Amino acid sequence: MRKTDKKIDNQLRLGLTDVCETALKKINGFEWLTHTVNYTHFPQSLTLVCVFQSNEQLLAFKASDKEKLLIDLIENKLNNIGVKLKRVASHILYDSEENCAKGNQGNWAKRLSCL
Repeated sequence: MRKTDKKIDNQLRLGLTDVCETALKKINGFEWLTHTVNYTHFPQSLTLVCVFQSNEQLLAFKASDKEKLLIDLIENKLNNIGVKLKRVASHILYDSEENCAKGNQGNWAKRLSCL
């Protein structure tokens, strides 16, 4: 990873930590978020994964108005650190601890490597 990539990754990590802390307070069932990226194709390759505890909580979230809140939180934070995406929502995936436990025996590294 180049020095500039490390700088961007650090900014992403810090910014997404802020988003996570806010989402934990405002969105029922939200657990954490992470990102994957190929810096050769940044920012188009940026994928954000928002994780919920259960599929039931994920479905309730998708049926509520909270999805727009989360997308707005992410978009504002990305804009603040200079990451511009045409359509932020297309870079966000939603998953659950329940799905990872069933499909990957709780191994998130393995699950995320398939993105």
